[in-house]
Amino acid sequence: MLRRLISGATLIAAGFSSAAAMAAAPVPVIRPSIADSFRLGSGGSSLCRVQSLATSKVAQGMFDRSYAIACRDAATPVGEIHVIRPKSGEDALARLPAVTCEAPTTQTLPDAGEAQIATCQGAQADVPLRRTVIRRRGYVYVAQGLAGYDSALTLALRSVVADRSLPGEVSVAVTEAGDAAAFARVQAGSLDLDQALAEGYRRNNGGNYAEAAEFFDTLLQRRFSSSDPNRRYGEYVVNRALQKSNLGEFAEADALFAEARRIPTADPVELRLRRNLEAINHLNQGRLPAALAVLASPVAPIGGIEVTPGQIDRATAAAINSEGPFASELGVGAVATLTPEEKAAILDAQAISIRGSIYRLQGKNAQARAAMDEMLGKIARIRSGNISSLTRLRAQALSEIAQIDESEKNIPRAEAGLRQSLGILDAEYPGSAAVNAARARLGAFLSRTDRVPEALTLYRQVVDTMIANGGATAGFEGLLAPYFTLLTQQIPNNPALAADFFGAAQTLQRPGLAETQAILTRELSGGDDAASALFRQSVTLGREIERQRITLSRLAAIETPTPEQQTQITQGRERLAQLQADQVGIQSRLGAFPRYRVVSGRISSLPELQQTLKPGEAYWKLLVVGGRIFGFFASQSETTAWAVPMDAPALEKTVDAIRESIATTVNGQLETHPFDVVKARALYVALAGPQAAAFPRVKHLIFEPDGAMLRLPANLLVTEQAGVDAYLKRADDPKGDPFDFRGVAWLGKTIEISTSVSPRAFEDVRRTPPSAAKKQYLGLGHNAPVPAMVQLTSFTPPPAGQLDCNWPLAAWSNPISAKELYLAQKVIGKDEAEVITGEAFSDAAIRDDKAINQFRILHFATHGLVAAPHPSCLARPALLTSFAPKNSDGLLSFVEIYDLKLDADLVILSACDTAGSASVDATREAGVTSGGGRALDGLVRAFVGAGSRSVLATHWPAPDDYRATERLISGLFEAPPGTPISEALREGQVKLMNEADTSHPYYWSAFALIGDGAQPVLRTR
Repeated sequence: MLRRLISGATLIAAGFSSAAAMAAAPVPVIRPSIADSFRLGSGGSSLCRVQSLATSKVAQGMFDRSYAIACRDAATPVGEIHVIRPKSGEDALARLPAVTCEAPTTQTLPDAGEAQIATCQGAQADVPLRRTVIRRRGYVYVAQGLAGYDSALTLALRSVVADRSLPGEVSVAVTEAGDAAAFARVQAGSLDLDQALAEGYRRNNGGNYAEAAEFFDTLLQRRFSSSDPNRRYGEYVVNRALQKSNLGEFAEADALFAEARRIPTADPVELRLRRNLEAINHLNQGRLPAALAVLASPVAPIGGIEVTPGQIDRATAAAINSEGPFASELGVGAVATLTPEEKAAILDAQAISIRGSIYRLQGKNAQARAAMDEMLGKIARIRSGNISSLTRLRAQALSEIAQIDESEKNIPRAEAGLRQSLGILDAEYPGSAAVNAARARLGAFLSRTDRVPEALTLYRQVVDTMIANGGATAGFEGLLAPYFTLLTQQIPNNPALAADFFGAAQTLQRPGLAETQAILTRELSGGDDAASALFRQSVTLGREIERQRITLSRLAAIETPTPEQQTQITQGRERLAQLQADQVGIQSRLGAFPRYRVVSGRISSLPELQQTLKPGEAYWKLLVVGGRIFGFFASQSETTAWAVPMDAPALEKTVDAIRESIATTVNGQLETHPFDVVKARALYVALAGPQAAAFPRVKHLIFEPDGAMLRLPANLLVTEQAGVDAYLKRADDPKGDPFDFRGVAWLGKTIEISTSVSPRAFEDVRRTPPSAAKKQYLGLGHNAPVPAMVQLTSFTPPPAGQLDCNWPLAAWSNPISAKELYLAQKVIGKDEAEVITGEAFSDAAIRDDKAINQFRILHFATHGLVAAPHPSCLARPALLTSFAPKNSDGLLSFVEIYDLKLDADLVILSACDTAGSASVDATREAGVTSGGGRALDGLVRAFVGAGSRSVLATHWPAPDDYRATERLISGLFEAPPGTPISEALREGQVKLMNEADTSHPYYWSAFALIGDGAQPVLRTR
């Protein structure tokens, strides 16, 4: 399937201003001790800087001196310091901006003296300010700014009073605001609507589609805060739609494009943008005739095209980046504003490029070549082709023409075109996703033309750059698929290449995971704890590093630099090295926070994984990429990778068939059928490949699934044929029982199995110290009926024509029994175990529970909603709860889970379908079967980010028949203290396997442990 063939609307935000960059700007020194710009505290990676304000207020005599305090996690100054020499009898504070302050307290500050400190309020009543006043030597020194940055305000004030830069510590900023919205305003890095739109385009053009989708989603949510809610409404919707399309969420994308068509506009530029993005959506889905039809639809003419000489370079674009969204997207602004004619001309040129791509895919080479030539001619006439963002269109055309040349056997010209495309992108956007894509296309070409060493070198550069830029990325699956094929072909003769395979495999993200990570990242960025503040610093540093690399790349391209330019190059390299060192330091500190680790996308090396594995353990990773499936195996002493002899559609079909033989929902009733052991055996042989005989010799297998295997536990795969043959013989006997599977060699019968979301996640969990919680167990479940008032207010149908994305009331009408919760409490002991059910089990109560971190084990017996009520709705995994009287929707969302402060060794989710496919009839009928990924990537990651080491989840509704689930749960807690979770779980499952009534996988296979199964269930009894 095609993905992201053309880069969005080919629009790019061409610069980014930040507080740290502002603080580093050179300013004249006017004092012998305190320079106009100095760092706060000690060390080379200070959080904040102070710089003099050469303002008119100083010139007018309002202040003798003024300073701004800028911190790396904020885009504007967080406070100011003013030095005032008051006139006789004057109130010096009257010169300051009006604020309302509480009664001050007195405190003595080192090197500064007695200070009056007060909490104040400005224009935003819910944003607390801090004012500190010192009167000394006839001067009044005042520090005033955001209360969350009090440590920075105080240290800066002390330095100014002492007239020298003082050592000290600036703690990461946390807020005193009472809610998330207030904190977003407190953080000066929060963007206005136009900045957020430009940032969304920036993420899109960088290939970060999930992050871009979240920006456009935020814009849609915030548009009513604007004075004109309908301004750019259609633009927000179509861009949100495109990101969903890029991520493979086609039902949601189509629904959003349909919504955009209902939004009226007469703007000929926006109409062209809508046309192009909808055509790309069709192209992503392989609907080529539909894409051509959209491109052929007429749009209003906009007149002649103004052609203005001169080049709009990167520096100019950066200087005018905040001029407005379209100016930012295209890299021009007030200095040389693009006319509507030029904007329309760029979008029309892109439409021609899209049409050319479609012709090539249809095998119409002559028409495709003509379209690309026409497009190149058109963009050359717009500002002489010297607009930065046109580089993407030019590179795209060269790449398309090269593919045509290759299909016509003109290999030298094809290679020249691909190298030219790579060259112009590398010069304009060094280290970007666009460059990586061009390099990967060239690598695939070299592989196809039997130049394997060169291809491997190029692909390594791609992977190394992706890792350097932050790790895992969505949207590169198709581009890297040839690399994995090449590696698996070479590994038998060169086993060392397994390390390259392992590293490259971690750079890819499933679309669902990418979107989940983007949502959790946004939540982390807007948080009010130390992890959030450090993360914002890291993001700001990352942007500075990106900009510094681009500047150095442009300077390095100058053949004969002047002495001044050479100085700039030297200073730029030094600054880049310092920024990178700062980034390493901050990320090292971030690594201590599970909230960050779960979203970081950090890559693990093969030696790190092998050092983490214990004797008798092995790591098995599946990778679905470009429709192909690959396997990877590592133990302490052995590594290999292989291509699986089945493609992704065949795997989906096989898993569906096996799932249907376990349990299906028909008219709301759950049914079981004889398990398909033949398919389970064939699937094991295909997936395990050359390691099929090795797995049964492993004591503990850590399995990382992908594709359809997210919906199927590995423990029910069959490792030997003899047991299958014996079962088939018994089942054919008229007196035989087709539900008796005793004697089948299940993979989980002899080995313990843990599930992993990534190698780094597994390593992090294993290295994390055990919980320090005082109590053993907290059970939560059995929601109360929906109150009548909530039924009236929350479950009314939406207006006609709008999609109902609320879960139906019936979802709350069938609570999961609390029997297993009380059973666990009985086994553990009431002194160490608590159970909360009914009305007390609400989302609000869980969010507000400050003591929830005092339990080692949390056990949720409730429904898990992992898909969406309708395929066109956003899927936001959640656990169903009771409704609270206020601030409640009866759902504990994965974002709310992520914000919990846990200290748990284990979270148990014995809920319906928390790790399996969606069982909702509407989504099944619509073909949505990605529930497993949603749960693993949403609910499970959220719990890990909140502070849980491991999660035990179910792939299908836990059965009540034959006390199967009760026996599994009781066996888990009745195991001797110190028994590893995976061992206790396997022993309970084996007991069920060995009894005829419960030998069907439905009874014993559902639970999957995500995390480290080597941890003990209970430490003591």
